[in-house]
Amino acid sequence: MSTIDVSMLGPGDAAVLDNVADDVFDFDVRADSLSAFLADPNSLLAVARDGNTVVGMTSALLYVHPDKPLQMFINEVGVAGPWRRRGIGKALVTRMLDEARTRGCEEAWIATETSNDAARALYTATGGIEDDERAVVYTWRLR
Repeated sequence: MSTIDVSMLGPGDAAVLDNVADDVFDFDVRADSLSAFLADPNSLLAVARDGNTVVGMTSALLYVHPDKPLQMFINEVGVAGPWRRRGIGKALVTRMLDEARTRGCEEAWIATETSNDAARALYTATGGIEDDERAVVYTWRLR
């Protein structure tokens, strides 16, 4: 079994995403979006690599409210099918939570569908506490 390396990416790391396994991201990585994302100090990306292949990722945003301390919103977690159920998702979420602590966040959160049992188990396994109140998501199609 190979060793999985989990690390945060920064502005000079775009080439790391030249070799990404299927199903890690929802869509193909866009060079223009990737450069802007990695250059933004409030946009964070952790990846899991098996050799030179990215097999998992989690992205997050740091944000400041005018009335709350710094928070992290974990946007998504993705692990390619053949690498699932090996602890990679847990390692990615743990790494991102460590980054949140390092950056001074007092809270981190993520949302998922109630039917996504795998995600819910992952977030519970990493210490997440499910809110009692259910949320409703609204989307505006702007284009």
